[in-house]
Amino acid sequence: MFNHMKSLAVVALLLAPLPAWAEDFILMQSTTSTQNSGLFDHLLPIFTEKTGIEVRVVAVGTGQAIRNAANGDGDILFVHAKQAEEKFVADGFGLGRADVMYNDFVIVGPADDPAGVAGQTDATAALAQIADKGAVFASRGDDSGTHKAELRLWAVSGTDPSAGAGTWYRETGSGMGATLNIAVGMGAYALTDRATWISFGNKGTHRIVVEGDERLFNQYGIIVVNPEKHAAAKAELAQQFVDWILSGEGQEAIAAFKVDGQQLFFPNAK
Repeated sequence: MFNHMKSLAVVALLLAPLPAWAEDFILMQSTTSTQNSGLFDHLLPIFTEKTGIEVRVVAVGTGQAIRNAANGDGDILFVHAKQAEEKFVADGFGLGRADVMYNDFVIVGPADDPAGVAGQTDATAALAQIADKGAVFASRGDDSGTHKAELRLWAVSGTDPSAGAGTWYRETGSGMGATLNIAVGMGAYALTDRATWISFGNKGTHRIVVEGDERLFNQYGIIVVNPEKHAAAKAELAQQFVDWILSGEGQEAIAAFKVDGQQLFFPNAK
């Protein structure tokens, strides 16, 4: 009799609705730059304190983040590959896309600058020169937003880097931090977002060698996952985060985030 009552109690407990605190979280698919730069450590506690909603982050390359969200593994997408983001929405996986903030990409390289590109402001000309000299270039090669931007720049430069695969062009298949570690270790050039570079602790003698090209502009966007595609998506909670980060308070919080006195991201919500 006791065991039967105990079993009924366990079943009742399993069937009972979860308390509100257990449900008030959202899963965000985002990029390594937003996480590794420390931006989320700065932003998310402010939002949680205001709303009581916890934000749990999966930080991967943008391509993987988009695939994860399309598979229903997330409530919100916060990445930096506008064309792919717009396709995600057009395919019905997102409820709409909004600009949030921007920074820029830079090319970093060793102090001895074997390709002689330091000081250039034309990123595509610099890449063509790196290829022409056969100087080692470390690519993420992971379909991330940074990798997509790199491939666009190579295309404009008129250079096919795959022709140098295994010699001067090395694909790491890794995130930005790991790729920078490899670049520093190999004395290689690399494309990185500025926020990750500023936050990166293992620079060695590497430095920014190419910057200032308008084609290095790096826009971040945010999208709520469509619950009509994935019924488990917490669209209402996710929309609260979107509304906050696009608000004056959220935009000011982004602008206030600095590392070593340098602002890493610049809000531009419309």
